[in-house]
Amino acid sequence: MPLISHQRGNTGVAHDSWLRGLLSWLAWPVLFAVCLLLTGWGFAHPDGYWPYLGFNGAYAVLIFSLYSLERHMPHEPTWQQPDGQNLASILHTLSSKGSSQVLLLANTTIGANALIGTETGLLGLHLWPTDWPLWTQVIIALVLSELMLYWAHRLAHEWMPLWRFHAVHHSVTKLWFLNTGRFHFVDSLVSIVLGILPLVLLGASLEVLMWLGAVTAFIGMLTHCNVEMRFGPLSWIFNTPELHRWHHSKRLREGNSNYGENLMLWDQLFGSYFREDRRPPTHIGITDYMPPSFPAQILWPFLSRKRRELIAEAAGFRPRHRPPVRSQG
Repeated sequence: MPLISHQRGNTGVAHDSWLRGLLSWLAWPVLFAVCLLLTGWGFAHPDGYWPYLGFNGAYAVLIFSLYSLERHMPHEPTWQQPDGQNLASILHTLSSKGSSQVLLLANTTIGANALIGTETGLLGLHLWPTDWPLWTQVIIALVLSELMLYWAHRLAHEWMPLWRFHAVHHSVTKLWFLNTGRFHFVDSLVSIVLGILPLVLLGASLEVLMWLGAVTAFIGMLTHCNVEMRFGPLSWIFNTPELHRWHHSKRLREGNSNYGENLMLWDQLFGSYFREDRRPPTHIGITDYMPPSFPAQILWPFLSRKRRELIAEAAGFRPRHRPPVRSQG
């Protein structure tokens, strides 16, 4: 897929240079690998706060790297313009993603068994392959968790009561690393419970869950970045920025697709995988109104439809049309 444009202004890296082409191919796999290595170093020292420092150190490296790449080789230069949502996106990230940090810190003080139960799982059965290599267990956890996350995400697009919460994430008009964690806390709670609870019931260790959380965090930020990248066969396996840009399209045929959090396995099996040989849309967002402030966005899904319509009308919003799904209900 020809993703590099030759007609966009100079943003620090020559558009037709060999360096830009090389970086576009290497950025995703190299950054992902570096994050995994740094996290693995921290997890290899389970005593104290090393796992916490290893993961957050990797996350900081990823943030700095993506920020630099977004400045010099953006996928869409117009997305570099301010949208007035930086503070709201940061607050949503803190309110919805902080629980994973609490979980990791709690493990350093009260221990894994007290936090999630014994290796037999909450069902009391020896269902999880605890004697298998760790990397194998992490892959199994990814596949099983993805199945639950896939349906949670798909339901959030196709069932109006959940879409009202998920619309907070899709209301942004640009994609970049900062709005990775922009989720209503209810939306995040549903995903966390459905994605992790089955693994806990089966007896997956906290180390496996920590690796699952780390992989999800890294792929999530990479997925939302505004960096010109090429992926080739990676987009058949992983949720890449290319695929997620289609997912944020206002067009239902494009937007109601690519639900996978990390992997595209279940999208391939359930027919929701979407990828075309053209540039993904740059005019993204939702067709309904979303208030600009963080407190209003938190309260918005709990308001009645009539109340939301009155507020939208008072703000001067006039919907062009009401699609059959992914609209307020």
